[in-house]
Amino acid sequence: MLFELATGNLTFRLQRDTENHQLDELVVLLNTTAEKMELLISQLGYINPHYSYQNLVRATLILDNNFTIKSFSPEVPILLEYHADQLFELGFHEILARPSIPLWEVIKAATSADVKTHSTVQFLFLTSSQHLIPSFCTVSRLLYSNWIIINSITTILQDLLPEATDASNSVNNRQSDAILIQNVRTYILKNLENPLPNTNELSKMFHVNEFKLKDSFRHFFNTSIYQFYTEERLKKAQLLILQTGIPLKEIAFISGYNDYTNFYKAFKKRFNYSPSELKRENIQDKI
Repeated sequence: MLFELATGNLTFRLQRDTENHQLDELVVLLNTTAEKMELLISQLGYINPHYSYQNLVRATLILDNNFTIKSFSPEVPILLEYHADQLFELGFHEILARPSIPLWEVIKAATSADVKTHSTVQFLFLTSSQHLIPSFCTVSRLLYSNWIIINSITTILQDLLPEATDASNSVNNRQSDAILIQNVRTYILKNLENPLPNTNELSKMFHVNEFKLKDSFRHFFNTSIYQFYTEERLKKAQLLILQTGIPLKEIAFISGYNDYTNFYKAFKKRFNYSPSELKRENIQDKI
């Protein structure tokens, strides 16, 4: 969520988690913040230099009498991040977020009772990656038919990077960049005790151009991959010193340093004090 907000995507929303109260509160806070930012920026007339807004017109789904998806326009799989084969024969409710289900039940009942019904509502669609897309939709029956047609006009973002030539690809590229860098970051954090592969090796591991890897990482974190790795190793070491009784030499090893002298120098340079200067209550250190 924060990655998307940082890149200017204020339409991004998270699915609420009703089983975890604390997490649900955080999701509501983030979604509300994004909505307020989107509204404020719109009112002030600001333009995000990374994106332009583009209407995705006539994303259309056709349902049968059992409200099962029987057909759809080419924009729908792009919008919902599904392969076309995955959408076919799904119940319409399966692509809706939980808050929209009660509203859909009301629409279903009205559509079943009156063949001439026509409704305009806002649904929250749920993508395959569990992201939310708010969209105003019209729901109506086709005359002389049992088919139910749902039309959506959805605002999406188009990336304006110079190399982008295709609208749908550019949106996916920006989203993929954020996911890629999150995956690289996760890999680094899980392997702090191991030597960091060079950027050429990392680029092969994550199937990305080396320059793009380095440039994207710096874009999101405002630092190099190696600097991030070094910073996180030392922060981990500091936490271990403060919260455990593990000997300092072992902490140096856990943090990826085979030589205590190198660890000592790096630690003192980063924090302006040596590892042994940290107070460890009721803990006797042996170096």
